[in-house]
Amino acid sequence: MTPVSAHRPDVQAALLAMIYRYLPFLNWLRHYRREHLPSDVVAGIVTAIMLIPQSMAYAQLAGLPPQIGLYASVAPLIVYALLGTSGQLSVGPVAITSLLVFSGVSSLAEPGSARYIQLVLLLAFMVGAIKLTFGVLRLGAILNFISHPVLTAFTSASALIIAVGQLKYILGYRIGGEHIHETIGQAIAGLSQTNLVTLTIGLVSIGLLVFFRQGLRPLLRRTGLPPLAITLIVSGAPLLTVILGILVAQTLFLDQTAGIAVVGAIPAGLSPISVPAFSMADAQALLPTALTIVLVSVVESIAVAKALASKRRQAIDPDQELVALGAANITASFFSGYPVTGGFARSVVNAQAGAITGLASLITALGIAVILLFFTPVFYYLPQAVLAATVIVAVIGLVDLREPRRIWRTNRGDAFTWLITFLAVLTLGIETGIFVGVASALILYLWRTSRPHIAIVGRLGDSEVYRNVERYQVKTWPHVVAVRVDESLYFANTRYLESALLQIVAERPSVKHLVLIGSAINFIDSSALHTLEHLIDELRDAGVEFHLADIKGPVMDRLKQSELIDKIGHDHIHLTTHTAMLALGCQD
Repeated sequence: MTPVSAHRPDVQAALLAMIYRYLPFLNWLRHYRREHLPSDVVAGIVTAIMLIPQSMAYAQLAGLPPQIGLYASVAPLIVYALLGTSGQLSVGPVAITSLLVFSGVSSLAEPGSARYIQLVLLLAFMVGAIKLTFGVLRLGAILNFISHPVLTAFTSASALIIAVGQLKYILGYRIGGEHIHETIGQAIAGLSQTNLVTLTIGLVSIGLLVFFRQGLRPLLRRTGLPPLAITLIVSGAPLLTVILGILVAQTLFLDQTAGIAVVGAIPAGLSPISVPAFSMADAQALLPTALTIVLVSVVESIAVAKALASKRRQAIDPDQELVALGAANITASFFSGYPVTGGFARSVVNAQAGAITGLASLITALGIAVILLFFTPVFYYLPQAVLAATVIVAVIGLVDLREPRRIWRTNRGDAFTWLITFLAVLTLGIETGIFVGVASALILYLWRTSRPHIAIVGRLGDSEVYRNVERYQVKTWPHVVAVRVDESLYFANTRYLESALLQIVAERPSVKHLVLIGSAINFIDSSALHTLEHLIDELRDAGVEFHLADIKGPVMDRLKQSELIDKIGHDHIHLTTHTAMLALGCQD
């Protein structure tokens, strides 16, 4: 009998493995190297400098006071740094999520009102709970239902909506409109109300930001500055634009003399504790928005985290990433924040600045906390046009009109999905649009797999290799036809398969044996099994014997469970295509 103590090392090892899996910071903390500290500290500071104007601008985009963007950049970052498996992913407010928040909540309450903020807190909690549940149950694969064409079309269309939505801050007068064409129409109709000072500040800010983003880096490279210094300067450009806007507005008292809109007083201090007010009616109303945020934000975050980790030959755990992002959003709901996720541009900058571990995110959170504690009065005179310019320049790079051309060249069905999603988001709204896109992608998948590629194959020379008769010079035999099906068999394609095989046999009166090659069949459902049973009877009535070759183990298990093996006959099932052909007298 094995002593109980003999099992203790295994139990302890399993327990430690579980602890390190759900608390990844313990892993990097115990292996932390002193030489990594400068890189993490610099990366944290650089990302904080970039995040300060972004978080305030994105909060404005979400219909929230600017300080809520700062609140969402402290506690959630700390939680992600402790629970996330990526040392480079920068979590916080992002443009697309902010737009989704505004779109989903503004129809339920007045933006900026107490009711609106309560709904946003509930939304953050729901987003976090969904992500956390997916992560704990290891259901990250569900998020694969949003395809690349759908995601890129959604991102491009949303970026256009965001940019157009900022016109009211750039032009200086109220512009409404539920959809993008309505917003553009109202903007054009009200051009006579334009505040020229506001417009000037907005355009100059956009010009500065575009120059800092595209033209400054090449100039700095010519000076011979080290890459880290260049990254620091370029990343600090948005903050410099904010400071210049504040100085001009404050010095000239533009809020009084020119009527420009400024941010105003921002409460000093760390984020107050908040409790999401749960209501079943509110939760049901917010559920579509929460699901949309989960779908879009997680797919993008994990893709960015994987790409950055691969450059360092590291790996991330997608399910643990869901846990970390879920916990970060739940934390945001209790610390007066709003939904957060990994930002693409910030994460790239974080990685370029040298981020190695989650300590970089902790430094970023500390930097934002210092701003909240001591420097919020500085932002009183910050023109809202500058924040709008920050948003416009940030999102305009997300509009990628070259991608649909690339998709068109590779697959026109995917290009059709891209176009449907893009138009649906622009005309029907972002939530409806994304689900229309997902639905169109799934319908396209069903249509493709309902008509699988079916190839008649023959022997390639004297080898044991069999290839498509339409692509290669191969040997065939009149009494046997070998057919390869390049798709799993399920309810949507079984009738097509049956018709195709019967047609092949009908066109070849001398055929006595049909060999179905299953090298590309990974799955078979009950509908396909029933169809095969019916097909065998039809072939036998026509004087043709049915054979299987090169069937994979899991598919064979399903055949055995259905008792179809007995109907086919054990001698009619062959290990490979070549052995089947030899058994049927197909010699040289």
